[in-house]
Amino acid sequence: MYKVRVKRKGQVTVPANIRKKLKIDEGALLEVEELPEGILLKPMPEIKAGKVVGKEEYKKIIGELDELRSEWR
Repeated sequence: MYKVRVKRKGQVTVPANIRKKLKIDEGALLEVEELPEGILLKPMPEIKAGKVVGKEEYKKIIGELDELRSEWR
């Protein structure tokens, strides 16, 4: 078990051996989950680029997003 100090703006330092074991490098994204017992930090999987889409597929995707946005308003 480790103890860390909360700094200004809520920053904490994850101990180096945990960062190394979990491959958490500078700039990595962590998911923060509030649980009844406290806070859980989970490394997020690396974001990989998706396939390249053509102009028609792009327009279709944007149209679908616009429809979803209008439903939520």
